[in-house]
Amino acid sequence: MIKKILIANRGEIAVRIIRACKEMGIESVAVYSTADEMALHKELATEAVCIGGAKSEDSYLNMENIISAACLTGCDAIHPGFGFLSENPHFARMVEMCGLKFIGPNPAVMELMGNKSQAIQVVEETGVPTVPGSHGAIKNREEGKKIAKEIGYPILIKASAGGGGKGIRLVENEEDFVGHYKEAKEEAKKYFANSELYIEKYIENPKHVEVQVMCDKFGNCIHLYERDCSLQRRKQKLLEEAPCQSISKELKEKLYDSAIKICKKVGYDSVGTVEFIIDKKENFYFIEMNTRVQVEHPITEMITNVDIIKNMIKIAYGMKLSIRQEDVKIIGHAIECRINAEDIRQDFRPCPGKITFMHVPGGKGVRIDSAVYPGYTIPPYYDSLLLKLIAYAPTRLECIRKMRAALEELIIEGVSTTTEFEYLILHNPTFIMGNYDTGSIEDFIKELDKNGKSIQ
Repeated sequence: MIKKILIANRGEIAVRIIRACKEMGIESVAVYSTADEMALHKELATEAVCIGGAKSEDSYLNMENIISAACLTGCDAIHPGFGFLSENPHFARMVEMCGLKFIGPNPAVMELMGNKSQAIQVVEETGVPTVPGSHGAIKNREEGKKIAKEIGYPILIKASAGGGGKGIRLVENEEDFVGHYKEAKEEAKKYFANSELYIEKYIENPKHVEVQVMCDKFGNCIHLYERDCSLQRRKQKLLEEAPCQSISKELKEKLYDSAIKICKKVGYDSVGTVEFIIDKKENFYFIEMNTRVQVEHPITEMITNVDIIKNMIKIAYGMKLSIRQEDVKIIGHAIECRINAEDIRQDFRPCPGKITFMHVPGGKGVRIDSAVYPGYTIPPYYDSLLLKLIAYAPTRLECIRKMRAALEELIIEGVSTTTEFEYLILHNPTFIMGNYDTGSIEDFIKELDKNGKSIQ
């Protein structure tokens, strides 16, 4: 019986999980740093425990303090959210060794799929296409240069334990290889405590499409269709939509089948996301699997009417999926705009500070996932995401119009935000047609510059 869950996270995802717990009749424990004394998730939870200083390594990455807080407050499980320790198999094992449930996949699968080079090797065994490359971690830079020459430049050097766009370098010729290799290795060690690298062919400006999966501990596995996450700046997603507008039905079926095949191969047993890139000829390639809930999960919830967080909790407690594949239907269209505290005219520089005034939109089909409020001071230590604005409507065009109206109504004063930039994207002809890719954001910025609407 589920009684009390500790949420090992902060911000809007912590609030999202606390709300799910309340609806399920489960008590929740929030953890917070000294910088988050006034954080919303601390106030909404049943209990709250301070676990350390402002820096992440002193608090939200402090495994011992988090697990101690769970034990002292009588929790029977820990939900890691996304980021921080959400894909750390060592943390998951520590949680289980202490007699608690880890709300996520089993640590062995997390470790396997979290190592990108190992994951690619496993996926290749299923027959699912992968990007041409090293097929595993490279031993040294000499081996890397040899492989790069064989597959042809440009290539990407990527951190095996990477994520969030860190530990990646684009190398366009052999002369630049050594410098980029060193940079990627140092960054990988800094962010992931693992300097292992692998190499793959650079697919220029692909579509980035991901499939949401949900598997239980009895071998049952379903997909919740796809999301288009191609609108990215420096590997960071800005706007997502579901379903994907511009790929064929036949390709979508191949993506669904591939995602399920991968999950069954590795024995996946939680909520997760299988990510693919698609080139101009609709060739698709597996790139990675995220073994956690995604930032953009709300748009999938909107078009399928499936609560991903609640199902994730139920699966962790050994319950069978109550939904069959044939029960899941796409109804309508959803778009998510990530509103960040960033100054778009200063190269998207993070903009911490006090929110002096705030008004959020509402109405049918508008959802706000957030942890900020008027008077809240955004600390400089964490991610700059303020809120996720989600719009839902029966058709894509109606959804675009609804999102435009919602952005017009959204007011946040005291700090700079990306609201204006998101609004301009929603009026761009390439976006409206759905023909955008991972290179489109830079194209949009150049267009604005050309038309005298520079954001730089």
